[in-house]
Amino acid sequence: MILVTGATGTVGRHVVRQLVQAGRRVRALTRNPAAANLPAGVEVLAGDLAVPETVAPALAGVTAVHLISFAGEGYAPLETAPEIVDLAVKAGVRKVTVLTGYQEGPVERAVEAGGFEWTHVQPVEFMANALGWAESIRTERVVREGFPNQPSAKVHEADIAAVVVAALLQDGHAGRSYPVTGPEALTVTDTVRTIGAAIGRDLRLIELTEDQVRDQLRAAGQPDEVIEPLIGFGTNPPPEVYTVLPTVEEVTGRPARTFTQWATEHAGAFR
Repeated sequence: MILVTGATGTVGRHVVRQLVQAGRRVRALTRNPAAANLPAGVEVLAGDLAVPETVAPALAGVTAVHLISFAGEGYAPLETAPEIVDLAVKAGVRKVTVLTGYQEGPVERAVEAGGFEWTHVQPVEFMANALGWAESIRTERVVREGFPNQPSAKVHEADIAAVVVAALLQDGHAGRSYPVTGPEALTVTDTVRTIGAAIGRDLRLIELTEDQVRDQLRAAGQPDEVIEPLIGFGTNPPPEVYTVLPTVEEVTGRPARTFTQWATEHAGAFR
């Protein structure tokens, strides 16, 4: 039995689906089982990583766990990792994958200290982030975004999941940290143009000023102490964000999916 946390998330759904396709028994942890809508045969249990006692029942009989490194809708860092790790050790879990950012944090360190066969999967920007433009594209054929000329090696969420699944099902991945990127570094300008081609419409990109980006972040509920680092990230992203790596092909044996493929798959969301 493999437990997938964050099972209804952008990557988690793909992890669940790919494990089921591989013929594995899957237990999915979600805060809202009634709305999970996961493949038939998946055992769906209620639980919240921020409340470790709710996770304990889901660990019974589990040999491997896919763990996310954040909690809640706002992607706040998961502060209960030591308690989760302790529960997993007691349950006899042997293998853990962690979906995390490109910089190691406390969740990864807690998992490493747990004595598991661990693998950290560290994607850069998700291609799925472009869905945040869906409404304005549908209604106005417009995208409003700051820093449109900064490149990003954005990655298809199914490729992130494929790396996770390989680490869960195969040997040879223990003790590895895998930075995961797509096959090309694209700017916002590039991605908007690609979406337009996928839906057969001309789209307009409106570049936001830094102050407009700040206002946008505040309207989205971001606290002031987070906003300035995000602005700095936008104006001067670290090399990890735009450096293309061959991880997907090396781990899974096939090339990473392009943004053109992603846009074609999701064209209906933008029409």
